[in-house]
Amino acid sequence: MSTPRFLTLPAVARSVRLETARGGFAALCARPPGGPVLGTALLLPGFTGSKEDFIALLEPLALAGFQVVALDQRGQFETGGPDDESAYSLESLALDLRAVTAAVDGEGPLHLLGHSFGGYVVREALLRAAAEGGPLPWDSLTLMSTGPGPVCAEEAGRAGLLVSVLPPVMELEAVWQAMQELEAASGEVPETTPEVADFLHRRWLANVPASLRVTGLRLTTEPDRVDALAGVRLPKLVLSGEHDYAWPVPEQAKMAERLGAPHVAVAGAGHSPNAERPADTAAALADFWSSVS
Repeated sequence: MSTPRFLTLPAVARSVRLETARGGFAALCARPPGGPVLGTALLLPGFTGSKEDFIALLEPLALAGFQVVALDQRGQFETGGPDDESAYSLESLALDLRAVTAAVDGEGPLHLLGHSFGGYVVREALLRAAAEGGPLPWDSLTLMSTGPGPVCAEEAGRAGLLVSVLPPVMELEAVWQAMQELEAASGEVPETTPEVADFLHRRWLANVPASLRVTGLRLTTEPDRVDALAGVRLPKLVLSGEHDYAWPVPEQAKMAERLGAPHVAVAGAGHSPNAERPADTAAALADFWSSVS
């Protein structure tokens, strides 16, 4: 999961609840403190993530002139959702994204970004919109730390194990404690403040189990749809860290080539460049979005 380094909102940002035709969605919104708004960006987190994964991007992107909306998807953290697996299909999450897009009071070009599993969602939404014909509701697409199909075999094994022990097999608290023990045994415990550690725990417990089951399984079964996406005409960017445990970076670079898109690898970052190297990530995003008319 992505681990934000801090939780205090910058002065340019605020917490909001976006009311849409498909219900309310928790979000963080940031606006440039002055001057023109160059565009609006809608950011979707990945599996077990939340809007806070993007908190370190809010200020640098706002200062670069962009309005930013980071979202909790249905079933995540403060958005919530029903304990009904059909609510978390890619089709349903793509419909949620369309509803949020319609509800966002944006200025300038509208840029869409999906991180990790969020990349599946933005791809699904874009392909569906393209199939309808007519103008697309978004002006650019960024795929961040996501791949053309399922995650690598090792990560698929971990996701499959997690899905197998989710409620009703084990309660979320018991699963959390088991994950903590596994991290401690592997030496992979991220360095965090007590505040962030408490947030990660609360966020995990706030997940809707049905959402975790469906999205976790999807990470292991999603087909390669890059060729279809390449046929959708809008500017695209593939952005990754210089290493990634979920999709190998060379695989992401090859996806960019197939899309006819640039690939930016953020130095020193892994699966979450948004949290690990936010200044460099924001600079790369601002450069790309500024090139989109």
